Amino acid sequence: MSKCEQCIIRKFSGLKTLTPLELEEISETKTTKSFKKGDVIFDEGEYLKGVYCIRHGISKLTKLSPNGKDQIIKFVTNGEVLGQRSVIAQETTNLRAIAVNDMEACFIPKSIFMDNLKSNPMFSLEMLQDLAHELKEADDIIVNMSQKHVKQRIAEAILHLEKSFGLDEDGYLLIKLSREDFSNIVGTAQESAIRILSQFKKDKLIELKGKHIKLLDKKALQLID
Repeated sequence: MSKCEQCIIRKFSGLKTLTPLELEEISETKTTKSFKKGDVIFDEGEYLKGVYCIRHGISKLTKLSPNGKDQIIKFVTNGEVLGQRSVIAQETTNLRAIAVNDMEACFIPKSIFMDNLKSNPMFSLEMLQDLAHELKEADDIIVNMSQKHVKQRIAEAILHLEKSFGLDEDGYLLIKLSREDFSNIVGTAQESAIRILSQFKKDKLIELKGKHIKLLDKKALQLID
């Protein structure tokens, strides 16, 4: 089992603010969990018994709309923490977390997570900043849904995915999403997402190869209005 104090991933999360002794205590209580692509890590309405620190892989956080369609709220990847809002607020989860690909995460019990939150001001500040960032992202989603048309939202989603996950050696987005995922990101029908992605391909803004997407004209995508 990997020790928290030796884990490179912690450098990318709030765990980097913890002392060696605090990290050692977490190592003694955490458990490593593996998830296959499509596995539900936690569902809406659950009371979590701890948080998940992602060691490897990508998770999507979704919200079930009244019409039964999943809206993708955000993606979470290496070094990021899942479930902290619900644990800190002592509320049920507001979102569902699903593995986008095969994942490995460390489950940290609620008791030790909260103990460190109370005793380590730097750790508390990091968690507070993470929650503030999530709130900003939620505000941006509301604005995008109400003020931008679907073509803009899809262009921005592609650019955001490049910024968040980068490109492989062939220039394709490292994250591979289905057309349904794209429609769920921007809140539109799958047919509309397919049509707009095909138009982007025709206009030579992107290249499509199955679930693989390569950006060919980043500036043009940024200027779509």
